[in-house]
Amino acid sequence: MGTLPERTLGSSIKVGAIGYGAMGLSEFYGPAEEQNSLKLLQSVVDNGVTLIDTADMYGRGKNELLIGSFLKQLPSSQREQLVIATKCGIDRGNSVGYERTINNSPEYIKSCCDASLKRLGIEQIDLFYIHRINNENPIEQTMETLAELKKEGKIKHIGLCEVPADLLIRAHSIFPVDVVQTEYSLWTRDIEETILPLLKELNIGLVPYSPLGRGFLTGKYQSVKDFADGDFRKTNPRFLDENIEHNKKLLTAIKPMTIKYNCTSGQIALAWLLAQWEGIVPIPGTKQEKYLIENVNACSVHLENEDIEILNDLKNRISIKGERYTPEGMKGIY
Repeated sequence: MGTLPERTLGSSIKVGAIGYGAMGLSEFYGPAEEQNSLKLLQSVVDNGVTLIDTADMYGRGKNELLIGSFLKQLPSSQREQLVIATKCGIDRGNSVGYERTINNSPEYIKSCCDASLKRLGIEQIDLFYIHRINNENPIEQTMETLAELKKEGKIKHIGLCEVPADLLIRAHSIFPVDVVQTEYSLWTRDIEETILPLLKELNIGLVPYSPLGRGFLTGKYQSVKDFADGDFRKTNPRFLDENIEHNKKLLTAIKPMTIKYNCTSGQIALAWLLAQWEGIVPIPGTKQEKYLIENVNACSVHLENEDIEILNDLKNRISIKGERYTPEGMKGIY
């Protein structure tokens, strides 16, 4: 089993510096074959990744079942090193498409937790997030529900996703929040003004999802035509023709550093995230081993301070065009 530099999320969750987001193995990023996915997950573990992230909505439970199937075949020595994170709060109901509602009711959270435990085939969820937060259920009620699940031994650590600063302060005053997961990358910098300083102050870990801008920061995707059928990026506003040409200015700005550090633009993007704070563990996802290894090797790219400052300043020089999601996907994002 490979090793990665270790980081600590919050006060006690020790994981490798690069995690793995498993969503694409079941949905949203085009087709995936189960046996290939299981082989990829084995490579994830073999390359020293110890944080694996899933959610009940990914493939409507199929992603958790996949992770559960993988965990069953792992020797105990490897399983004990893994931190398995999952989420609830996005209710897709009986819809066959992208439609969803945000449900934070205590009954829903408890039933989702039980269902996730069963699909994953485990007795305790290492890190359990509320995937999106609504305005109907007070955050205090949500935290009390999570605290109850922790007391029952069903979950070990508590996380919130896409939470605004005021709600995070209220939540943390009721029961400690261990980790916040939100989108954060060189093309999504929203959290830097209030959330990131607050996380540092409260010592709450940060797990950035889409740290490679849904693949954009790798430079691989130049048009929506590059995406397979069933890939939700075909309708993502930032990839549409009227926006993507403008957004490529970001890749142009990164290019000189790929030459200087003899690495890819994706590795620059991950190395920049790691340099922002030691309490950050990004979770890039991929279906291919070569990209998994590339992402893991980003830990070996150590940016000089002057280059970190140049990358920090890109948000002041290049505005990104397009919302992060379609209106349906923006539900629960403040």
